[in-house]
Amino acid sequence: MRVRHSVQPVRYWWVNQNQTYRHEVQGGYLWSPKRNANGARNPYYESMREVAPGDLVFSYMDTRILAVGIAQSYCWESPKPQEFGNAGQNWENIGWKVKVNFTELANKVRPKDHIEVLRPLLPERYSPLQPNGNGLQSVYLTGVPTPLAEVLLGLIGREVAPIALAGRGVKPEEGKGTDRSGD
Repeated sequence: MRVRHSVQPVRYWWVNQNQTYRHEVQGGYLWSPKRNANGARNPYYESMREVAPGDLVFSYMDTRILAVGIAQSYCWESPKPQEFGNAGQNWENIGWKVKVNFTELANKVRPKDHIEVLRPLLPERYSPLQPNGNGLQSVYLTGVPTPLAEVLLGLIGREVAPIALAGRGVKPEEGKGTDRSGD
């Protein structure tokens, strides 16, 4: 009997962190509420449940990709970080958290400057950007198709190569974030 070992391919994610960038990047995590303020499910919050160790996250704030991170865990239920203070006053107090090792970039790419190249690669559904290159404020975390991710990595340049390589073989840390059940 042959045992097959499957390696999960790296997935790519885009996170909009206008209100929480400093806390999340310096703190090494992503956090989102579980639901919208009205109690409805939000696909951008549900995406937190799909992140896996080794996945690469593009961190977008103020029209630029400022950091790239490698997920270190699956998500787990977690209280809203106290350091958020008044940010997200309408958010639930319990949400999803993922441990992420972020690296701030020297080459802070402004996607709008490259929208002619990026536009054909944007997903039709749950795109991180508008067709004109502006960000979408309603998006927190969304998947990035591999062809789009490859172009973004190319635009960032050489500094991202060691970060991406570090994501290979990341194993979930014991304890929090190792249970994939979600609820």
